[in-house]
Order: sequence, then C-alpha cells, then structure tokens
Amino acid sequence: MGGPPRMFRDREQAGVELAKLLRSFEGRDVAVLGIPRGGVPVAYAMARGLRAPLDIVTVRKLQIPFDPEAGFGAVTPEGNVVLNDELVKRIHLEPDDVRKISAEVLEEVRRREREYRRGREPVDLKGRTVFVVDDGLASGYTMLAAVSSVLGRGATKVAVAVPCASSRAFSLVSRQAGDVYCIVRSDEPVFAVASFYESFPDLKDDEVRAYLDRARKEGTGPWYHNG
Repeated sequence: MGGPPRMFRDREQAGVELAKLLRSFEGRDVAVLGIPRGGVPVAYAMARGLRAPLDIVTVRKLQIPFDPEAGFGAVTPEGNVVLNDELVKRIHLEPDDVRKISAEVLEEVRRREREYRRGREPVDLKGRTVFVVDDGLASGYTMLAAVSSVLGRGATKVAVAVPCASSRAFSLVSRQAGDVYCIVRSDEPVFAVASFYESFPDLKDDEVRAYLDRARKEGTGPWYHNG
C-alpha cells in the first residue's frame, strides 16, 4: 500500500477537471497550449471545456544520460535552454555534455514541430491570456521552458494549468511563471506523474496529430481553420 491515490482516469478526464476548475475563463479571450506529447490530451479536453483555441508549445526535457526518465532541464523550439544548475553540478555534467545533449534534443523538438503543425501557423497569442498545460509537474523545468517560449510569442499573460504537481515543482514554477492552477499537489519525496492516473500510456506522434485534427474539425481555435 502507500503512495498517492490515482486521481484521474486518464489525461482527457484530467483536462475536463481542469476546465471545471477554470470555468470562470470560459468564453473569454484565452488560448490553451499543450506540451507534447502527454500534455496534448489534457489541453484538448480543457480547451474544449473552455471553448478556447488549442495550440501546442513543443518543448522537451534534457535527459540525464544514466537515468533517461529524469531530466536536468529542457529546450524550446527557439533553441533556448533552461537548466537545473544545481542538478547539473551534482551529477557532474560537463558543459560539452550539456551542449551535445541540448543539440540532440533541439533536433527532436524541431522534428516534432514540423510533424505536428504540418505547415499551419501557430495561434496568435498577442493580447491573450495563455494557459500552458501538461499532464503533471515533476521537476518543473520543462514547464519553465514552455512558459519562456510562450512569452516570446507575445502573450499578454501566461498561466500554468496541470492536474498534479510535486510541491517542489509547484513552488519553483509559481515563483518564476506566475499563476499556477493545479488540482492536487504532493509532498511525497518520490513523485511520479503516472501515479496519479489509472491509464497513463506513452503517446505516439500520430496520436498527438489525431487530437489536433479532432480540435480542427470541432473548430477549436483559429489555427485549425487554416485548412
């Protein structure tokens, strides 16, 4: 026994719950941006509930070479790198290692951008409140990278919305990114986003595209009216 209760059936149901939490924003001039891959189903359901345009912000964590499930930072499509400097020092990663890993991850981030957007322009964020959504916050550094990318796209205000978060990540993101909306926080010393879901499969590129195509067909947002 032990560990956190499984709060959500799956990512879509978690997005429905976030939309309920944020129902005061329904119909207002907001946009919802999911972090691929896992954040997209959450963002899709949340955007649908708020009647808001859906888009993506394609950032990716920098994996620790000897522990690929863990990350020491993240990289944005623009090539900006957000590092957990304390962790980089603790695991003795050399600057050349960081540069090499960052370049490899940036190549994958840009591949995903091409794969998911397929030539469509991003949603115009100017003058909008933008919610950046993921399926959970473990360390928080991927979300910090996403927020920096969104701010660079001209959003008036950026807020974070996640179904679950470690207390440490919640505090980090709150300090640096402003408003964070979260359904459940955990003080457990070992935090795993998957432990809050009954179903938490790894997603593939075609599944991400399927969510974006569904949103386009449903008319969720200006991006998806571009053909």
